[in-house]
Amino acid sequence: MQATATPEVGQLAPDFTLKGPQGQPVTLSEYRGHHPVVLVFFPLAFSGICSHQLPSIEKLAPRFEDMNARILGISVDSHFANTEFASKLKLSFPLLSDWNREASTAYGVLLPEYGYSARAIFIVDKQGRIAYRDVSPDTNDPHQVPSNERMLEALKDLG
Repeated sequence: MQATATPEVGQLAPDFTLKGPQGQPVTLSEYRGHHPVVLVFFPLAFSGICSHQLPSIEKLAPRFEDMNARILGISVDSHFANTEFASKLKLSFPLLSDWNREASTAYGVLLPEYGYSARAIFIVDKQGRIAYRDVSPDTNDPHQVPSNERMLEALKDLG
């Protein structure tokens, strides 16, 4: 599977339908017209860095709610693993399974040599366009996790 270019700010966000908790389908375009959506791509459930990154986003959940935004975590793990991982971390937002690597490829964050995605955050505005992106250049460097503060500022700027 070949990775594609990362969508630019202003472009229509690639749509997807992925399995969420208990295998329920979640489609990005269903949020269009209603909520901005924060997509948090992370490499693998139960990995050390992801076990810190996702709870740091969870701590900000009230701020996301104040801005009427929804958070969707995305990894290549099965929906079974993601459901268990979300439960272990006590996350209030769903983790989605990109088992076939279609979303990771569409967003240009798939690392084909490893079979998982880079760490990345995209904000999709209410109109379904990319409003912000932050893709980590090195997924194994814990200091290269996308910035929650910059993401919140970009979300706030959407109004």
